[in-house]
Amino acid sequence: MPTMIVIGHRDGLDQALRHRGLDPFYIVQAPANTPEGRRFRCVADMENAQEILRAVLSAHLDDVAGVLTVHEMGVFGAAYLRQQLSLPGNTDSKATLYFRDKHLQKSKLPPQVKRARCRYVPIGTSFTDLANDLGDVFVVKPATGAGALRTSVVRSPYEYAQAVKPFSGQSDVEIVAESFIDASEVYIDGVWMNGDLRWSSMSRNHISPLSAVQGGVLAAHILDRKRYSPLFQQAETLARQALTSLDAPDCVFHLEAFTEDSGLTFGECAIRLPGALSPQVNKLTFGVDLFDVEISLALGEEVTQPLDSSDPDRFYGYILLRRPKSGSLTQSDFERHFTFDEIQYSSSPDAPVGPYGRVGQAIVSDQDELKLQRTIEEIVRFNEAGSGYPESPDE
Repeated sequence: MPTMIVIGHRDGLDQALRHRGLDPFYIVQAPANTPEGRRFRCVADMENAQEILRAVLSAHLDDVAGVLTVHEMGVFGAAYLRQQLSLPGNTDSKATLYFRDKHLQKSKLPPQVKRARCRYVPIGTSFTDLANDLGDVFVVKPATGAGALRTSVVRSPYEYAQAVKPFSGQSDVEIVAESFIDASEVYIDGVWMNGDLRWSSMSRNHISPLSAVQGGVLAAHILDRKRYSPLFQQAETLARQALTSLDAPDCVFHLEAFTEDSGLTFGECAIRLPGALSPQVNKLTFGVDLFDVEISLALGEEVTQPLDSSDPDRFYGYILLRRPKSGSLTQSDFERHFTFDEIQYSSSPDAPVGPYGRVGQAIVSDQDELKLQRTIEEIVRFNEAGSGYPESPDE
């Protein structure tokens, strides 16, 4: 069985690899979270290309067919491994850095692409310096991104001091600061091939990932192209402009944007699988399997599956369920109040807590995208309120 080197672990991708007859070898950070019986090596830093290469070479792997990554931190390492091991897929380490470093990325975009002002925060940079440059409110985050982790909205010298505490303070290119954009976000998941947009969908987060890190319930759903036709046209134009200017390789991509009155403002773009349950809801809505596309690209194969973004029969969304702020909930509590396509929820106090406080997940759908949005909002309120949620009139 051919081996696929995978940086990080993800259940949905693991299943897709097995379905394709591939044996994954995982490179993970401790504590390892891999299925029993899978081969893996632990590393201290998944962004350390040298350490990743040493882990692979020392494993003496046979019949390696490709390399892929499940998240942002492995994008550069995956390109480097392909280069060193003569494997198919993107091997351009320099071009890849423009999808990792947020300052490099925004500085390379063409003038017509509206984006936040972004600069590095060198050692010793003061709050006053940044406020004078970026405005009274600005954002501090890792230059190479980390979801919403270590991202802070800064409004005062005290908040600035707190925001930079998690960083080493020993690098001039470790942190970036950006002008603050007070607008809701959408994101585009898509497939970029041969220098053009082959397929895309657009979704909306119900709260920002930053708010979810701070205790909110992260949820998102697929948007209706007919209802938001001008927005979709803007999104496709933005994706083409950004990916062309950044010399994107053939890839599955994830692009975030702010919806302002003047149109879409570029947030950031990654050349990797979208996070959370986005691959699953895209497959359910459109029949497009982004896991399978990613595998095909890593193998150097043509993507043969239909890439259809026409009007779906149903729209799907997801919720990353967490423990309520007060009281308690069980999976049966959720199922008594709502109808789910899929749900998993653990009420055990020993349940592992994942990103965004996640102890469970749910997928819901509706023929009407607006009704789906309302349903997700109700589920989020129920999750937050716990046992204090009012019973429905017929109970």
